[in-house]
Amino acid sequence: MKVAIVHEWFVNYAGSERVVESFINIFPEADVFALVDFLNKEHRHQILKGKFAKTSFIQKLPFANKHHRKYLPLFPKAIESLDLSNYDLILSSSHAVTKGVRKNKNQLHISYCHSPMRYIWDEAERYFEAANLNKGLKKFFANQILNYLRKWDLKSAQLPDYLIANSNYISEKIKRIYKRDSEVIYPPVDTTLFPLYEKKEDFYLIASRLVPYKKVDLVVQAFSIMPDKKLIVIGSGPEKEKIKSLLTSNIDFLGYQDSEKLRDYMQRAKAFIFAAEEDFGIVLVEAMACGTPVIALNKGGTAETVIDSKTGLHFTNQSVNDIAQAVRSFENNQNSFIPKVISEYAKRFDRDIFEKTMKNFVEQKMNEFFNKR
Repeated sequence: MKVAIVHEWFVNYAGSERVVESFINIFPEADVFALVDFLNKEHRHQILKGKFAKTSFIQKLPFANKHHRKYLPLFPKAIESLDLSNYDLILSSSHAVTKGVRKNKNQLHISYCHSPMRYIWDEAERYFEAANLNKGLKKFFANQILNYLRKWDLKSAQLPDYLIANSNYISEKIKRIYKRDSEVIYPPVDTTLFPLYEKKEDFYLIASRLVPYKKVDLVVQAFSIMPDKKLIVIGSGPEKEKIKSLLTSNIDFLGYQDSEKLRDYMQRAKAFIFAAEEDFGIVLVEAMACGTPVIALNKGGTAETVIDSKTGLHFTNQSVNDIAQAVRSFENNQNSFIPKVISEYAKRFDRDIFEKTMKNFVEQKMNEFFNKR
């Protein structure tokens, strides 16, 4: 049996790349395809076990290594140009277009969906605004491209034989946008790399990319009105200067930290704070694996991964007052959060469990599919 693994792009190591990493652990002989592949040596070894992806024509376009996203209107043609006709199983990791690879009736395509394409559905306006495409002639042409991409996306979402969602939150989005059912299999988390540490210290932690939707500014503002509580902020991104301008004496901004230092702060934190509406939220599970409770928004994937009053606390709205109130409530009940219990709970999201579940799902669907031929 020949297996093809397809991913949008390989440029760094994030949540979706962890899924591809597991796909290759399950099918080490598989060939890999992508729109572009610009991985460094370390990440190539970690994700692809030294393999190079077979890429689309976008790989050779100017500045594709740093600005491949600007070729978004070409993505549908690029993904359709990949020749996967010689494979029995196509396993795609999709947050944009890989679900749209061409297949024939003798091939089984299972697509793991991290999210319907954010740029063109729920978050289209925000992306337009950030790219300065929300006014005048630019807006007109952007809307033309948006309509084209939406039509293609709806059509391409019907091509895979099976869709897998990374959370119930995404499964509901798939149902709403694509009118398709999906199986929920939570993504892999390397919980063994975040061992239990029970000696918590008197500070809170937020670690995140500093981009608008992560709402780090709200967390910082919440602690600015609680001067008796210490917050440590780890991360980098375009909102760095904005975040730094909001700091008060009880808030330490550390910027980017390597994985070892981040783990150290995660282990020692009294609680981890997270205010984004996330598809899943791997970093939260990493914190819980350390035995650290999480204070998170009760929407999106974090509503599923954090158990209120057991592994952390939920707050309802992305607001300064809600976050501050949740922190105060946590302090009133912090002795009820048991690090060992929290750490044990996080292990249900471990990479080994993901790989066993995925392997069983794929084998079952393959047997059903090929027995019908």
